[in-house]
Amino acid sequence: MTAKPFNDTFLKACRKEATDHIPVWYMRQAGRYQPEYRAIRAKHTFFEMNYIPEVCAEVTRLPVEQLGVDAAILFADIMTPLKPIGVDVNIESGIGPVIANPVESLADVERLSDLDPETHVPYILESIKILRQQLSVPLIGFAGAPFTLASYMIEGGPSKHYHKTKSFMYTEPVAWQALMDKLGDLTITYLKAQIRAGAQAVQVFDSWVGALNDEDYRTFIAPVMNRIFSALRQTDVPTIYFGVGTGHLLQEWNRLPVDVVGLDWRTSITTARELGVTKALQGNLDPTLLLAPWEKLESKAQEILAEGTKKPGFIFNLGHGVFPDAKVETLQKLTQLIHSYKTGQ
Repeated sequence: MTAKPFNDTFLKACRKEATDHIPVWYMRQAGRYQPEYRAIRAKHTFFEMNYIPEVCAEVTRLPVEQLGVDAAILFADIMTPLKPIGVDVNIESGIGPVIANPVESLADVERLSDLDPETHVPYILESIKILRQQLSVPLIGFAGAPFTLASYMIEGGPSKHYHKTKSFMYTEPVAWQALMDKLGDLTITYLKAQIRAGAQAVQVFDSWVGALNDEDYRTFIAPVMNRIFSALRQTDVPTIYFGVGTGHLLQEWNRLPVDVVGLDWRTSITTARELGVTKALQGNLDPTLLLAPWEKLESKAQEILAEGTKKPGFIFNLGHGVFPDAKVETLQKLTQLIHSYKTGQ
């Protein structure tokens, strides 16, 4: 059987190059909305699915084959590299990451070890190598950003307000900086290892950094993010930065050496451009619209496509991840709509 030609549309869009069609992939495109995923998940814990490269590769590959998207994203969790450095974390159904030994002091930061990817997460690197042999679209590696990782590590799990995290940031500046340094090193090390293994782009998820105002972001977060993206730029692999509720931080993000800015559904592509964002843009359909009547979903998708294609460098995505109530058939139809879109229609 002849191998499918490699589809590099997504990578071209990341670099703001011309493309034959609008590339699309979906955050959390491997997940519980898929019957096949649920069948695999019934046999394994979440982390077991990471630990067995063949299973990880199958779960990563499934939505590419099922939906026809233009990129795969490695199936893992932002907590994956934290376990081996001394964070006692488990993914609990209906809750998310729960940490038994939260960070409360400088001593807690100092007891964390450094990440050695080849020793600590060899299964992740093996999964990437397998996928590079199997995929005909680019593979996106990813990591959690320092603030978002720190929020789980300090709060002990998910939070609505991040009071403990922000209080720690304000009252323990030495410990906070030590934690940012530690997590910045981890992010660089982890993503560079993924790139060496074969990841062709990387996304940094800063899901909860929108809890900060722009001044605090500039003071406490921007330096470590600048260091991360500057280090990754040396690899010549496209980088993406995404967060939720971060419209007020977009001008700060535009100053970072990152290639693509991911938008959630709260900030339109037009607004981002009016704010002066010059990066390639990724986004930003509200995932809830996947449950709306097709006419409503189609109309909003067309609106996003019209906005996104006004300038080079646009990747269609959701404004957050696919959730379990979505239907495979809806995502298939949406993907076909995006691929058939002609600029200016």
